[in-house]
Formats: sequence, C-alpha cells, structure tokens
Amino acid sequence: MKLYYCPWACSLAAHIVLTEVGEPFDSESVDLKTKVTASGGDFNRVTTKGYVPALVLGDGEVITENVAVLYYLSTLYPAYGLEDALGRTRLLEVLSLVATEIHKGFKPFWHGGTEEEKAAASARLTALFQQVVSGMVSDYLFGARPTVADLYVFVMTLWAARFGVEIPERLIALRRRIGEREGVKTTLRSEGMVMPKNMREEG
Repeated sequence: MKLYYCPWACSLAAHIVLTEVGEPFDSESVDLKTKVTASGGDFNRVTTKGYVPALVLGDGEVITENVAVLYYLSTLYPAYGLEDALGRTRLLEVLSLVATEIHKGFKPFWHGGTEEEKAAASARLTALFQQVVSGMVSDYLFGARPTVADLYVFVMTLWAARFGVEIPERLIALRRRIGEREGVKTTLRSEGMVMPKNMREEG
C-alpha cells in the first residue's frame, strides 16, 4: 500500500494506523496547492479529486475520502475498528460527524475567514466537540483502546489547539493520551509536524 498525505491534513489519522500496525507501506507527501508530490509526480494522476488522503492498494485500486480510507483500514486491521454490525455502524456515525461537521467547520481558519467567521466557527466547533464527548464510554470513544474514529478526532483536536478552539477536558486528555503513543510520535516526526505550544504545555 501507499499513502499520499499532507502534513496537518486529516490524512494523519490513516498515517498513524499504518505506522502503528508495523507492516510495510509506502508514503509520499503532497503539496495540495501545486498538486505535486514529494518525488515530483503529478498527484492528479493518482486522484483527480486533488486532495488527501489517497490510499493506493497493491492491485492499483485507489481509495479516497478520509472516512472511506479509515473505515477500510479498520476492516483490514480490526484492532482499530469495532466487531459487530452495530459497532461498525457507530464507528461510521462518529467518522461521519467528524468529516461533515467538525472537519468542515474549520474552513474559516484554513481558508482566510474573517474574524467574525472564525469566532462563529469556534463556538460551533466547541459545541460539536461536546457532542463527541457525550458519547465517550471510557478513555477512548468506544472503550479502552483507540479506533480509527479516535485518531480522526485526535487530528481535529490538534487543529483546535493550533487555532485556539476550546475543547472539553476529556478530549484534551484523549489528545494527550494518543499523542504519547510511540507510533503517533513516529508519524508526527515523519511528517515534520511541530505541535502547537499551547498543546505542548498542557498539564
């Protein structure tokens, strides 16, 4: 498999899974403005959508859209998913909430929104993060171990720290807990990511 990613993008969640499972895979960063990959390739030849993640399978099939990539990885590596039909549905439920509401809600911060737009987005995002917390059953969203949904939420909490969006204490704890995993640290280093100062100084 080969993962195309961009630092600070939602593709980080899939990158973490692939790193943690320890099986061989390739990865390559993409400049989302120019659509040029780190090796000089044309990313539009991988996917005409032009954004990450894009997961190229061994037979050449390409999976796009973060929810689809993460759900596929959860079926391939069950430790990152849930077992029964209802559990898999609940997993998709959270992935969909994050993708369609929280992820999209950061648009004013990434794309030059006005201060008024950012303030409104921040308030809405805080409320949405509270919705996520309301369904947590333990240290992680679904129990004692993280799923792909936790990793997607983790990426969103990194964005929250970067842009000063308030999140519930339980998600701050989740961010810290996931951030301490060796596979996560390895992935962040490989993407050249530097954590926001306010996150590094969390108690």
